[in-house]
Amino acid sequence: MHATEKSDSPIVPGKPTNKADPPVAESVAEPVEGRGGAKGNGHQQSRGRAQSRVTLSPALERVREAARRDRKLRFTSLLHHVNADLLRQSYYALKRKAAPGVDGMTWQDYGQDLENNLEDLHGRVHRGAYRALPGRRTYIPKTDGRQRALAIAALEDKIVQRAVVTVLNQIYEVDFLGFSYGFRPGRGQHDALDALATGFLLRKVNWILDADIAGFFDSLSQERLLDFLKLRIGDRRLLRLIGKWLKAGILEEGLLTVPEQGTPQGSVISPLLSNVYLHYVLDRWAQEWRERHARDKMIIVRLTPMTSSSDSSTGRTPSALRRTWRCAWSSMLCRCTRTRPGSSSSAATLPSDAPSGALASRRPSTSWASRTSARRARRESSSCAGKRDASL
Repeated sequence: MHATEKSDSPIVPGKPTNKADPPVAESVAEPVEGRGGAKGNGHQQSRGRAQSRVTLSPALERVREAARRDRKLRFTSLLHHVNADLLRQSYYALKRKAAPGVDGMTWQDYGQDLENNLEDLHGRVHRGAYRALPGRRTYIPKTDGRQRALAIAALEDKIVQRAVVTVLNQIYEVDFLGFSYGFRPGRGQHDALDALATGFLLRKVNWILDADIAGFFDSLSQERLLDFLKLRIGDRRLLRLIGKWLKAGILEEGLLTVPEQGTPQGSVISPLLSNVYLHYVLDRWAQEWRERHARDKMIIVRLTPMTSSSDSSTGRTPSALRRTWRCAWSSMLCRCTRTRPGSSSSAATLPSDAPSGALASRRPSTSWASRTSARRARRESSSCAGKRDASL
């Protein structure tokens, strides 16, 4: 009768019809018919039936609609959306076999008393008693042989961060520009490759620019980041919560360090914070320059650098994703070298994960120009030889 997302059973009438004598029974009797129940429970918000299904509550959908109607609106009350249901969804969205943080709590251990743990966590978050734990320092190998430093957050920190990301995505997914592909819902490296392939094969490209921000997660300004967040978020409790994660510090071999800049690389909320930072620092400037100053077409594709030990959607490591990116990127460059570009001064700005060596050695316009010059030189030499033979 009151199951989640289940229709109530038909209601059987409890009052019988009035009785009368047989000659006048049909004209006097009051027919009472049963009726169907309400489609669902009105006091509950819509939720997914499976753990893997991600659904939004009507309240979060209204947040998205408000953000879409007014791009300058500041949301002053957002933390109440981080309720027990959202925390439960965030818990089930985490990886079952992820490495534990400094508390040593695993996904399976936390789920043994899940409801009581989530109720206690929800109360601490809204009372202001929640304290973020420092990240556990670990290293993963890079493709060039160096080590990438990650900060593994505690399990409760991951749950709350994912819930906050779900709330903030309703605002910033409206604001983010179309050429931003890194760590966004429904977007990824393959979508960026499709955009590049479309630009290369359907448009005339003369110049390719590859840019990489070295040490981005370790060098971004926390003060500027909070200023950017305040442009859309006016909820002080939520901003204070984000500040706790930025100042939680990193624990390595028993030594706690609290960096004054940067965001922990490897935490759940770091990709969203990096996208917000780059949106105001890079994306909006590039969009304005392209619309006001560029003299011809310009293609921009931006990817956020890898921040975790494996991709949540594919399960592959960053090195495997980079190898896939490099193979696809080299294949596109080979196809572009066989296509003659026009005289237009189009430009393509490529993401940071593209291999720089391939760009320097395989520019489409340079390859075509070298072949054209060689053919022109051969024609001129042959024509000069023919004139010399005619004069003799």
